[in-house]
Amino acid sequence: LQHIDYLKERNIGCYIQFTLNDYEAEGLERGVPPLARRIDTFRRLVDILGKGRVVWRFDPLILTDRITPETLLQKIEHIGNQLNGYTEKLVFSFADIALYKKVKANLERNRVNYSEWTVEQMDQFARQLSELNKRWGYQLATCGEKIDIEQYGIRHNRCVDDDLMIRFAHHDK
Repeated sequence: LQHIDYLKERNIGCYIQFTLNDYEAEGLERGVPPLARRIDTFRRLVDILGKGRVVWRFDPLILTDRITPETLLQKIEHIGNQLNGYTEKLVFSFADIALYKKVKANLERNRVNYSEWTVEQMDQFARQLSELNKRWGYQLATCGEKIDIEQYGIRHNRCVDDDLMIRFAHHDK
């Protein structure tokens, strides 16, 4: 927030990918501000930059003995209801713990009983998220997923989205 005026004064177009997860009860994201404050920051950024320039990321979607796909849908619904009218896009990814040795080690050291997503779980989650999204109309997109869930209206996203760069910064020198 403290640098937005600098960008605006110089007519630098930008968009922000804002990771807004809700793992407070599980203590998985230590050191981040409370969820309500992060949602407020998200909304303030949108008020300054404009809708579409702040992309909501719920990333990664992690499964544990305390977090089920249904729990994650409830968490997304809770945040999504509060961001309705403030964003156009939700980007998510399914946690692939086996690929990230440091994450795996941290989870194990903290005795977090995680599980990997199955293809069936991902497919069902995508279908249910798509149904939930009918009330919001967000563009749904995945980050780095190989599973084909486009039949639910969920696109494959790029980490640095050139479409958004063109949309918001095409005039930048």
